[in-house]
Amino acid sequence: MNSKIKVAVEWLARTLALLGGFVLISMIIITCVSIFGRTLINIGLGPIPGDFELIEALAAFVVFAFLPWCQITRGHAAVDIFTAFLPDNFNRWIDLIAEILMGLAIFIIAWKLWDGTISKTKYGETTFILQFPIWWAYALSLSVALLGCLVAFYMIILRIIEVIYGKTEINSNSGAVH
Repeated sequence: MNSKIKVAVEWLARTLALLGGFVLISMIIITCVSIFGRTLINIGLGPIPGDFELIEALAAFVVFAFLPWCQITRGHAAVDIFTAFLPDNFNRWIDLIAEILMGLAIFIIAWKLWDGTISKTKYGETTFILQFPIWWAYALSLSVALLGCLVAFYMIILRIIEVIYGKTEINSNSGAVH
C-alpha cells in the first residue's frame, strides 16, 4: 500500500487518540474538581454545575477518538486459541472478515449518530442544567466516527491486499494479546 497513505492514516488515528486522551484527562479533572467541591460545600464551594452532562456528552467522543488507533494497531481483543495453528493464508482471510465486520459496525454507528444529530437538531433538545443543545454531543461524536470510517475503510483495503499477495502488512502480534 502507498506509504504516504499509510503515514496519513496512521497520523490521523494517532492524532484522534491523542485528542481523545486530552478530552479524557479533561473529563477526569472535571469529575475530580466537582467531587472535591462537593466535599467542601460547607465552606462555600460546590460541584461544577452540569458536570454529569459534560461527562455524558464527551464520553462517546472519547470512545470514537480511541477506536481508529485501536483498530490500526490491532488492539482489539482477539482469541486465537483455535487460529494460532492455522495456516497464515487462512488467518489473513479471518482478519479480512473481522475487518469488514468492524468497518460495518463503525459505519452503522456513524449512520445512527447522523440520524441522532438530525433528530436532536430538529427537535431542539437541550440538556437540563447547562441548556446546551444535545445535538452538539451527537455531532462531535459523529465527526470522529466518520474519521473512524476512513480508517476502517483503509484497514479493509489493507486486509484485501494481504489476502491477494499472501503477505501480512501489520504483524498480528502488534495488538492486544489475550
